[in-house]
Amino acid sequence: MNYYQSKTLKSKDLASLRSKVEAGLKEVGFGVLTEIDIQATMKKKLDKDYPPFLILGACNPVFADKVLTTEPHVSTLLPCNVTIRSLGGDDYEVSMMDPAAAMSVVDNPEIEPLAGEVRAKLVGMLEGL
Repeated sequence: MNYYQSKTLKSKDLASLRSKVEAGLKEVGFGVLTEIDIQATMKKKLDKDYPPFLILGACNPVFADKVLTTEPHVSTLLPCNVTIRSLGGDDYEVSMMDPAAAMSVVDNPEIEPLAGEVRAKLVGMLEGL
């Protein structure tokens, strides 16, 4: 099982694509809780140049509540990360973690169907971009 899925898209800039990704997430019940700007962080911490690259921590509160109620330590695997990174020019890759792969390490059979539902929602978002 692959731990992520991705799609390459054309965009005039990262900000435009980010708006599109966030709208897609919202359509499937997710919001963005966190953001890590890899480009800015690596420049500041290591003085290393990276292309535009964001990690968005996406969360669907209904599913988060279900998995946390079932298995509180799942919090170490949340939120679901969605990344946007420049491949050069107007090419960008949008990637998402596969929640089913991430949650497969949890020894609780009640988590598997929930992770599958979250995966389906995120894959639908990615395919809709």
